[in-house]
Amino acid sequence: MGLARVLPAVIVGLLACQPSTTRPTFTALPEAAVTEIRLSQLEATRQLAEGLRAESIPVSRVELRDGYIESSWLDSATGKRSSRRPIGTDVVRVRAWADPARPGNTLLTVETLYQPFLDPSLPARELEREVPRDHPMAVKVRALLQTLVKRYGGPPPPEEQQPAASNRSPEGEEAPLPEGAGPEAGDSTTP
Repeated sequence: MGLARVLPAVIVGLLACQPSTTRPTFTALPEAAVTEIRLSQLEATRQLAEGLRAESIPVSRVELRDGYIESSWLDSATGKRSSRRPIGTDVVRVRAWADPARPGNTLLTVETLYQPFLDPSLPARELEREVPRDHPMAVKVRALLQTLVKRYGGPPPPEEQQPAASNRSPEGEEAPLPEGAGPEAGDSTTP
């Protein structure tokens, strides 16, 4: 009798949860360009996709709900889809993740990739490397991220550090330390 009452609630709960995502199972490479922007995840994803298109980096996949963008393999000189094998820095791919940061902000991570060689024994992801920082496509991506930060705002400035508590009085004289705040028993600063 108890199971008959609980089972429908469990089934409804399981159906309500959709742990699926359209993002890949891997994360961005550590060398990827990263910035924080003052937009929601959905709007940051939309603005980044539009910006990439405007910079002649056509995206083939935009998942607004999941904050993920991907291009096909592109000829780095023309920005057009490449029919060549993706080997070397002349053929690149762009992937981007938009992740929630502090309230109202999104962390944008964009990688610009190439494959130095082909190896059918390895998964394709293990062959991908970040292009050099001076690569034309990487320069476009970093410039776009800077433009988005200028347009929508970036993270708030870091808060100033409060000066460390000292045992000096306002007049600059050394005040006695409260009991128990000095060196521990057995500690000695003198020989």
